[in-house]
Amino acid sequence: MADPDEVRQEFDRFSLRSTLFAPASAERAYAVFTGSLTDWWVREYTWSGPEALAELGIEPRAGGMLYEIGPYGFRGDWGRVLTWDPPRRLVFTWQLGPDRVPVPDPARASEVEVIFEPEGPELTRVDVEHRYFDRHGDAAEGYRKALTAGWHELLCRYLATVARTTD
Repeated sequence: MADPDEVRQEFDRFSLRSTLFAPASAERAYAVFTGSLTDWWVREYTWSGPEALAELGIEPRAGGMLYEIGPYGFRGDWGRVLTWDPPRRLVFTWQLGPDRVPVPDPARASEVEVIFEPEGPELTRVDVEHRYFDRHGDAAEGYRKALTAGWHELLCRYLATVARTTD
């Protein structure tokens, strides 16, 4: 895992912003973020769990789903792509509630925006904003607090995955 100090975070009541610098081109940083979720996502953060998870993925288009495939080919969708703009920007809904139950109504889901900004040929600033926690109702603040730690761990793992892969 990457050094925890490599991921800076700021938050307010209903949003979380994380900033990190990926040692890769924007194209590679975007590709690892979107195409290698199974390699860097914490398996304990999935419905299937670490033993049964087969795959995590993002259908690469606006309207595509973020999903996991678990035991016996069971598929669970947990978000929808709102913006697919490689290698610059990705926006998706976060349709899992604080109780880890799917939230089918996108108006009640939070949203994640990821911006990939080139800082050099092999360095990309990655800004991740998870916002609109208030859409999750009474547990919104607690959910944002829990996901502050969760995103920190995820993004450290993402950085480590980027660092060990090459174009």
